[in-house]
Amino acid sequence: MDKNELKLTSSEIGTLWGEYVNGTMTDVVNRYMVSIIEDEAIKALFEEALKMFGRQKQQIVTFMENDGFPVPIGFNESDLFNGKARLFTDIFCLNYLHIMTLHGLLGHTSALSVSVRKDLRDFYDSCDNDAKKMYHQTIELLLEKGIFQRDPLFYPAKNPEFVSSKDFKDGIFGKGRTLAATEIIGISFNLKKSIMAKCLSIAFSQVTQSKEVRKFLTDSEKTADGQIKAFAKILQADNLPVPKSWETEVTTSKESPFSDKLMLYHMGFLFQAAQNYHGAGLAAAMRTDLVATYESTILQNLMVTKNWFDLMVQNKWLEQQPLAPNRTEIAKEK
Repeated sequence: MDKNELKLTSSEIGTLWGEYVNGTMTDVVNRYMVSIIEDEAIKALFEEALKMFGRQKQQIVTFMENDGFPVPIGFNESDLFNGKARLFTDIFCLNYLHIMTLHGLLGHTSALSVSVRKDLRDFYDSCDNDAKKMYHQTIELLLEKGIFQRDPLFYPAKNPEFVSSKDFKDGIFGKGRTLAATEIIGISFNLKKSIMAKCLSIAFSQVTQSKEVRKFLTDSEKTADGQIKAFAKILQADNLPVPKSWETEVTTSKESPFSDKLMLYHMGFLFQAAQNYHGAGLAAAMRTDLVATYESTILQNLMVTKNWFDLMVQNKWLEQQPLAPNRTEIAKEK
């Protein structure tokens, strides 16, 4: 049997569905940013990102249609309002592209890990290569402009050492130790994601037309801000630098370039994706105070996600993913 003639599994159609919906959302935002960016080098990266997703989108549609699955609506021109006042600076746009590229890298890797068909594996390999290329390009441009925020530096120890005390897990609230390098990975990663989520919440709350969506966005901003402060406090206790916030890269415009549906979905995507990063950080945490911070953050995000789901359903904005057949209902139709 031709390996490419195998029917799509539930995992494979699920990843394609997610890639399409999340990709079209980001594509709409990227198209808006291309229209406002003045820096030619930054604009060129966004134009390349649009071309990359254009190729990927066409292939996803082919995969789904060949197996008889309806293509999701996702996001399109109806979610983009051109000609509106600038909402973000060029610097924010570049940081946004970098962070969303990180999301793409992790998403493509997860999709590849559950794909069996060779054509799908080849597709996700190409998506991964595109994302890696964009990752390098965004970092190089951020470094060139002097705005890339590196993680805290460590000074090397003379020799390898072993943990010699149970106090190792107590951290700053016991007789323990400073942060380990593996713990800082998660803290820094999660801080940068929360900083972007906070800034987008601020920007979107300024321009949304819906009172309910605005309340959700302002609540999300407070949640993200609280999480930023909690992780920043842990870094500062060890005299380590905290990543710079981006609030000043959001203008005071009140004209929305996006539909309320897109803005609300985008925030839900960020908070749901954050759960993966918080979970990874929790798994690497060996200090009790850090474990408690991650557990609290995960619970907070669960509440945000619940409120997001209710609001999306209330407005009939949440597309239904492909579902397993309901055998009970099928039997009743006989």
